[in-house]
Amino acid sequence: MNGGINKMSVKSCEKIEKSQVVLTIEVGAPEFEAAIEKAYQKMRKKINVPGFRPGKAPRKIIEGMYGAEVFFEEAINIAFPEAYEAAVKEQELQVVGYPSVEIEGQVTRDGFTFKATAPVYPEVTLGQYKGLSAPKEEVKVSAADVDERLKALTDRNTRLVSVDREAKEGDTVVIDFEGFLEGKPFEGGKGENFSLELGSHTFVPGFEEQLVGVKAGDEKDLDITFPEDYHKDLAGKAVVFKVKVHEVKEKEIPALDDEFAKDVSEFDTLKDLKADLKKKITAEREETAKRAFEDALMEQVADNITADVPDAMVEAQARQFLDNFKMQLAQQGIKYDDYMKATGMDESKLIDDAKEPALKQVRMDLAMAAIIKAENIDATDEEVEAEYKRMADQYGMDLETVKKYLLADQVKDQLKSQKAIAVVTDSATATKPEKKTAKKSAKKAEDAEGEEKSAEEKPAKKTTRKKAEKAEDAAEGEEKKPAKKTTRKKAEKEEETSAETK
Repeated sequence: MNGGINKMSVKSCEKIEKSQVVLTIEVGAPEFEAAIEKAYQKMRKKINVPGFRPGKAPRKIIEGMYGAEVFFEEAINIAFPEAYEAAVKEQELQVVGYPSVEIEGQVTRDGFTFKATAPVYPEVTLGQYKGLSAPKEEVKVSAADVDERLKALTDRNTRLVSVDREAKEGDTVVIDFEGFLEGKPFEGGKGENFSLELGSHTFVPGFEEQLVGVKAGDEKDLDITFPEDYHKDLAGKAVVFKVKVHEVKEKEIPALDDEFAKDVSEFDTLKDLKADLKKKITAEREETAKRAFEDALMEQVADNITADVPDAMVEAQARQFLDNFKMQLAQQGIKYDDYMKATGMDESKLIDDAKEPALKQVRMDLAMAAIIKAENIDATDEEVEAEYKRMADQYGMDLETVKKYLLADQVKDQLKSQKAIAVVTDSATATKPEKKTAKKSAKKAEDAEGEEKSAEEKPAKKTTRKKAEKAEDAAEGEEKKPAKKTTRKKAEKEEETSAETK
């Protein structure tokens, strides 16, 4: 501390609801005088005094002209942060957000008194966290599952080749297009050398269907009526798309045989490749089932804690969800502002919608920290080093590179959290998931509706493991909406086609 501010006095420290503390802090004459002098040094160049060059007028002259209070506001702004930080340190408070500040009484040369209301880390009382039970899926892998994975492999290795015939569903057409509303081009309705797979439902309904039967060199006008739920400028409007076809391409699918296995894997036979795929699918599903089991248990632990969670922690977590989502959009080449315009969303609503899952996440984090404390969980330097090595091996990275991007404290916290989860799961009982009955099947539509609603929360909710994947899924889902079909998918499709034809 400098300027004598550390000589401030804490007159009172009172705990109030929502895990907040009200500090009454007094800044005395010596401390305030030091702050006034700093304010003078900062402001003097901006104050005009006849007879003096800018910045050269003595403080007493300025105060004589404008009043002794001329520097008070700036001096308070200078004095407050240091006084507040010193008070927080003195009272050993763990603040979790910015304080609200209120001046008490008059501000004079003798100093001032202010109240700072700050959110602090809440007191947490653990409920039951051992001996819990939760459903756990039994992992099964069928031949159809393996075939589905094989199909994905063949799709990735499928080439697009030009054909001299009429286009059919499943083909890709390379086109120029331009949309006209009442004879005038509209924004976002133009593309050149665009690769469009017929039947992909990438474009507005009716567009792809009208291109079935076209050949290379054809020009065609498409009459399209936009859906009522489309972008507000075009909703329900009848437009004409002028299309020129450059090329028709079909998929050349590789044969599923031993040669294919050699081309796409380290195996010499299709049989060995299938066995490996089954092994991998099994491992993936076991991991998914394990994580779902852990999540279900930890949700129970979070529900069982007693804690007065401050609003600041929930707000901060909600904003973190939003930042994560922005990052995912950016990784997909989507501008956040464009996304908001296309969806008609408002940022304040996004934040509000995120607050419920944010509260759940905060309670989860508080529960985790409480278990670590209750069980005296720690991670040794040797364990941290072993975890670094494991991650380096897993991601095929140099050990020092991993250490560069991930701090030791972060790895240590991760290990402690893993141990805390193990405390819960090791004492828990796995139950069989409830089987669907005929009665439940009758409620399928209702359940699906509920799942759809909860899906809106999931990108924010699953921050522990699925945050990136869920945010990506959410963005992809929005991409498939009509408002962006002729604009946002262009770059993706061109890139995809380019990769496929190489």
